[in-house]
Amino acid sequence: MRTKANKEFDCVEFKRQAQVRVYGAIKDLSPEQEIEYFRRVVGQGPLADWWQSLRKLAATTDPRTPAK
Repeated sequence: MRTKANKEFDCVEFKRQAQVRVYGAIKDLSPEQEIEYFRRVVGQGPLADWWQSLRKLAATTDPRTPAK
């Protein structure tokens, strides 16, 4: 029989809380506004520099060129 371990961090609960926050922020938005919301959040988050570098790479890469 398994017993529940004492955890300092509950990943599933953290994810659920994040989903509730996002839903609260976008529930009354149009699809276009949702897209803008996610672009804005990604542009300001901890991975913003990484996303920006991917956008620049995609803009300068020919999709017909095979990956190395």
